[in-house]
Amino acid sequence: MDLILAMDLRHGAVVHGKAGNRTTYLPLDWGISASCEPLRYIEELRPRYLYIADLDRIEKTGSHDDVIRACAHRVSCCYVDRGIRTPDEYLRGEHIMNVIGTETCGDNLSRYNGGFLSLDIKHGKVIPSGRNPVDVLVEADRLGFEGCIILNLGAVGTQSGIEVSGLRSLRSAYSGKLLYGGGVATSDDLHQLADAGFDGAIVATAVHQGKIPLPWVQGGCMC
Repeated sequence: MDLILAMDLRHGAVVHGKAGNRTTYLPLDWGISASCEPLRYIEELRPRYLYIADLDRIEKTGSHDDVIRACAHRVSCCYVDRGIRTPDEYLRGEHIMNVIGTETCGDNLSRYNGGFLSLDIKHGKVIPSGRNPVDVLVEADRLGFEGCIILNLGAVGTQSGIEVSGLRSLRSAYSGKLLYGGGVATSDDLHQLADAGFDGAIVATAVHQGKIPLPWVQGGCMC
């Protein structure tokens, strides 16, 4: 199972996200990197796989496209959620995998071809539609995405752990590559995801707090 390091960007810095309350996100100045400047951060942590959320572009207040491309050159694959709203907004560049988030992409998923669909979830429902995640995965399975992400926004940065009971129903609803992010707190959570058949996990806070080993992220898998 792949391990993917998450990196949220705001105003040119790596910030620590928690529970999806973006107004409270602050520069990540307490982690295992000595810097919250994106390129230095990546050079210090040296992840194999990276997930970037460009919060400024998601909220239509700015963009980190040049920084994202530079970071993508330093990893094997860089998943990028930058608030895509139309199919012509995909970011092109080496090692970049575009993420189409339900928060911004609109209701007509069939418009999009390629990239990963991110099911942005709060209180168990996909936002903003309020749909059941299983139903969205079943729909996505018929479309042209390269994979899907279950992103539990309410659990991001909280180390609350994962809700094990629903994992297998999510996995069975989608036949392609399926990743999970939000609340992954320990190696036990990773094993639960692997046992349920998930192909990867997006992690950050648990790495900075030493609960998931940095060498695993550098290798891109549980070692």
